[in-house]
Amino acid sequence: MEFIYSLINMLAEMAPYLLLGFLVAGVLYAFVPGEFYRKHLSRPGAWAVIKAALIGVPLPLCSCGVLPTAVSLRRNGASRGASTSFLIATPQTGIDSIAATYSLLGPAFAIIRPVAALVTAFIGGMLVNREDTSCDVTADKEVDTIDAPASDSFIGKIRDALRYGFVEMVQNIGKWLIIGLVIAATITVFVPDGFFTFFADYPLLSMIAVVIVAVPMYVCSTGSIPIALSLMLKGLSPGAAFVLLMAGPAANFASIIIVSKSLGKKAAAMYLATIVMGAIAIGLCIDYLMPADWFPMQMTAGKMNCHLQVGLFPGICSVLLIILLINAMIRKYIPTKSDKIDTEMNTGMNNEETVITVKGMTCGHCKAMVEKNLSKLPGVESVSVDLATGKTVIKGEADSAAIREVIDDLGFTIV
Repeated sequence: MEFIYSLINMLAEMAPYLLLGFLVAGVLYAFVPGEFYRKHLSRPGAWAVIKAALIGVPLPLCSCGVLPTAVSLRRNGASRGASTSFLIATPQTGIDSIAATYSLLGPAFAIIRPVAALVTAFIGGMLVNREDTSCDVTADKEVDTIDAPASDSFIGKIRDALRYGFVEMVQNIGKWLIIGLVIAATITVFVPDGFFTFFADYPLLSMIAVVIVAVPMYVCSTGSIPIALSLMLKGLSPGAAFVLLMAGPAANFASIIIVSKSLGKKAAAMYLATIVMGAIAIGLCIDYLMPADWFPMQMTAGKMNCHLQVGLFPGICSVLLIILLINAMIRKYIPTKSDKIDTEMNTGMNNEETVITVKGMTCGHCKAMVEKNLSKLPGVESVSVDLATGKTVIKGEADSAAIREVIDDLGFTIV
């Protein structure tokens, strides 16, 4: 029961702030046109790098969603530096994760996290710009990964905002949020108190260890929050926990591979070095330069204890979030009746369809971008993607080389 109580307590602490974050994310999606991002990132120089970071910080995109979006920005005229800045800033944080960080880790972490994302994104972008002497700014507009709401009316935009915030966003981060909560509850209950105090005299060593674990492990910016808190409660320093918050969402192997492919090996090396060195530098500042009372563990410890402590409002928000998570998982992994009908209709027309399996899609954003871009190919009438299996049915007479090129440009692979 201790595991269940710990899980429920963490969920209750995060739920009200997550719901608020989802709402704001939906409003950003519905009322800020996608062309806004291209317009402000298409110019070379420091200003474009700064704007890329400022735009990326509040966007609620995890690593899997930000990669094809950054590729699209590059192909639509953004400089290498601006694209790199966007890639560094966006997965580290977002409206939803900032709110959730405040709920579990307090105001200091909630402020430091986006500031760190801005600083490291600017440094990384400027380093890439300095090394990029080719000044080749592509603008082929063949690949588009900036989604757009379907409605133009105010009521329609409200509907789009609610759908994106409380359905698509929950689909995108739901699995990682659940994984993060389960890992955090497991650490809280089964890892002895003070387990990580060995690292107290070796903060740099603890941060390097966290980087070694965080880089191959993918965890989204929201899912990393309860894990960081549980590690702090077991003796890990706030600075080392911050390294997990920063490096975990941004510096995973998938991101590095796509950055190398899209922006070049030098840009990928600078991307990784900026995130890792920036995380460690800021982590050391937290441990040595910032007041300890900014990170009051005696307050946060009560949030993850083994006794059920849930108020009325957090309890209502928790129930609502659980309903949204269940709905998201059903929509994501169980095909609807209309999806089955579409697939059956397509598979019945063997002379006018292509069936492929796309590997690497992890969220609704990935699915939407594959469908959107394949639909633009000459001869394609419709595209249907099953996110759970990666099966993609392309109705119409499509060129196989063009299909493969689109999938490669989006950062996915055909198996």
